[in-house]
Amino acid sequence: MVTPFDSEGRLDLDHAQQLATYLVDRVGNDGLVVNGTTGESPTTTDEEKERLLRAVSEAVGDRATVVAGAGTNDTAHSVELARGAEKAGAHGLLVVTPYYSKPPQEGLYSHFTTVADATELPVMLYDIPPRSVVPIQNDTLKRLAEHPRIKAVKDSKHDLLAGSEVMANSDLAYYSGEDPLNLPWLSVGAVGFVSVVAHVVGDRLRQMLDAYESGDVATAREINYGLLPVYRSMNFVGGVIFSKTAMRLCGYETGQPRLPLPSATDEQVRVITSDLWDAGLVLVNPDAATEVTSR
Repeated sequence: MVTPFDSEGRLDLDHAQQLATYLVDRVGNDGLVVNGTTGESPTTTDEEKERLLRAVSEAVGDRATVVAGAGTNDTAHSVELARGAEKAGAHGLLVVTPYYSKPPQEGLYSHFTTVADATELPVMLYDIPPRSVVPIQNDTLKRLAEHPRIKAVKDSKHDLLAGSEVMANSDLAYYSGEDPLNLPWLSVGAVGFVSVVAHVVGDRLRQMLDAYESGDVATAREINYGLLPVYRSMNFVGGVIFSKTAMRLCGYETGQPRLPLPSATDEQVRVITSDLWDAGLVLVNPDAATEVTSR
């Protein structure tokens, strides 16, 4: 879930609660990740993270699973965030591979288990080597699966073979962390998605998941084909900028990103507008783009 800011760039809790309610009750998401990277966690303070988490939990915590992003490249800080999230009402934690530091596998194992030991909350590991550089290797994932509170993986490693091997040899639940691979991940055993595009097409992702699980693979495939323009825009622009721009086009203002992420350019707005239209979305705020160009 994106983090709404007001016109002055301050945390906007009223809009956060409205957005959370919309994403759960209208769009069909049965869980929300708060304070993840799409929520601009690198540029929000620890106090803002706790306030946001409390607000979202108050709004939808009785109807959806609220997962708090608690991972950093500092184990001690991650422990603090995890404990704060537990106090603020989170149902679970999303803990990313420590970025930039490039720790060895033993360091990853110690980092993840230290955070998991800090609270009573279940933990989802976030494996994203395109941003963290270091992947969580299969042997490490299998070891981590033995921890009683490490329950799941958000995979953005793009390696279906590696994920299949882990699922075949552990009880870890896999979630696609890369929207264009949502359907392929289901085919090898994933149970759901931690999605960026679900801000605007969560209802379709729900339909695709339900169709696949009921054995109607053809329908799931057709839904996935219809989502290709949305996937294309997200990859072209990036998750935060895409989500905030797409939400604005659909009538939900969430403010501009904080630097170093800039606002969408005019061209990016036109591309997103065109792709959302191609995907059949009804834009209630088309004035956000005065001209549409196709690619």
